[in-house]
Order: sequence, then structure tokens, then C-alpha cells
Amino acid sequence: MGKHFENQVKSTPISENNETFATIHGYARCSTSDSKQDIDRQVRELKAAGATRIWLEYEHGDAAIKNQQGAMLEAANSGDSIIVSEVSRLARSVKQLCTIIDCIRDKHLRLVILGSITMDCRMDTPDPMTEAFLQIAGVFSQLELSMIRQRVKSGMANAKAKGKQIGRPATTFDRIPDQFLRYHTLFQGGHLSLTELARLASVSRPTAYKYIHLINDQQRRQEK
Repeated sequence: MGKHFENQVKSTPISENNETFATIHGYARCSTSDSKQDIDRQVRELKAAGATRIWLEYEHGDAAIKNQQGAMLEAANSGDSIIVSEVSRLARSVKQLCTIIDCIRDKHLRLVILGSITMDCRMDTPDPMTEAFLQIAGVFSQLELSMIRQRVKSGMANAKAKGKQIGRPATTFDRIPDQFLRYHTLFQGGHLSLTELARLASVSRPTAYKYIHLINDQQRRQEK
């Protein structure tokens, strides 16, 4: 997954005393790129809190690897601050949260959970009570995720028992968008590459492959 930045910091400002100014990093995460409204809300809150460099992540909260979060922690220098809107945006696993806390402590950073907890390790080790509260918040975040997943599983089992279809409806020839069919004619005539077809039709390459396969099947049936 490529890097996503709300704004880039071209260089680190230097004061007259040759002291570098600390950067305030803002981290926004949602589970999918479809949740644009949610991540936009987070970005607004982070900017309002003073974040000057925003890192955007589209990944599940308990994912073992979060590329943007890892890059942010690596880029952060001693004295920098990291701001998130909620603990759940940072991690939904207590184990992962503890790893992040260790990094904050080792690199002498400040972690700010907006409207909740601030763990400041820039000058000294954090207050044990603050660290404990942060870990407790992580426990509740993980518990919340487990409960959500349990409700989803229960709902799917109930729907399946009633004979309802689970998941997205199957893609058929009749469901192919008219826009794709128009550009497919140019693709079939050798005037467009697959990448150009996907871009013009506003679909991904795998989806374009799927549609082409359905069109070819439809054409073969018509020829019989």
C-alpha cells in the first residue's frame, strides 16, 4: 500500500539557535477507503488540534501491519507529538497498543488522544497512572471490536438460517455498467489497453478482467 499524506513537510524549520522545531503528527485511520466521510472528520479534528503532518491509513484496527503508522513512528523524532482522535484509531489490540507505548517512550515522543489521554515522554518517563489508563482504554477498544464481530457473525448466521443471501450479489452480464460496455468496444478493437479501459470506466483492473470474462461468455453463448 502506498503512502498517503494529507500534506507533506518539505523541510524541518530551524530556529536562530539551530534548534529544530518539533513536528506534530496526526494519524487518521479507517477500515476501508470507502469510509471517506469518517476519515475526513478525523483529519479536521487533527488539524484543529494543531497537526502539521497528517498520515492517512486504510486498514483494519487489529491488522498486524499498518504501513502508514509504522512510517509515522519511524519518521517521528525526539520531542515530536503524535495526535489521534481515539485510541481505536491507533490500535484495537492491547498487544499492539503496548508496542506503540514502548515506541513513544523510547523515542521521547508525546501521544495525545483528543479529549482523553495525553502521555508525554518528551522530557521524562510517563506517569504510571497515565500509562495504565491508556492501556485500559486499549482493553475496551479490543473488547468493542470483539463484540462487533460477534454481532456480525450472529446476524449472518440468523440471515442464513432464514434463507437470505449473504454477501454481495453475484456479478452477471446484466450488472455490467453501460459505461464499461461502451469503452469495451474500443478495447476489443485494439484502441485501448486494459489499464486504459479500467481507468476510463472507473473500475479496478481485477474488476475489468471479471467484466471482460463475462462479456466473452455472453458472446460465445450468442454465437451458438
